[in-house]
Amino acid sequence: MAGKADFVDRIAELTGFAKTHVAMTYDTLFELMGEALAEDDKVAVPNFGIFQVSTRPARVGRNPATGAEIQIAASKTVRFKPAKGLKDRL
Repeated sequence: MAGKADFVDRIAELTGFAKTHVAMTYDTLFELMGEALAEDDKVAVPNFGIFQVSTRPARVGRNPATGAEIQIAASKTVRFKPAKGLKDRL
């Protein structure tokens, strides 16, 4: 699994930029994406996919231990739809 350090190392290697600058850019990119999603905006990354906020409605569920009905509150989540280019690479 590739993590932040792996991406920062590889980008620094490919571009010749300092790892500190690459790490700062990486952090800023994801901070801006988070801010956009918090405002219910879509975040489109060309040739990769689209991130967007989706709302899950309130519903009735069951406690698996007791079988009792419980109320599950409405919530928001982030959905990802891959771009055709990404799907083709998989």
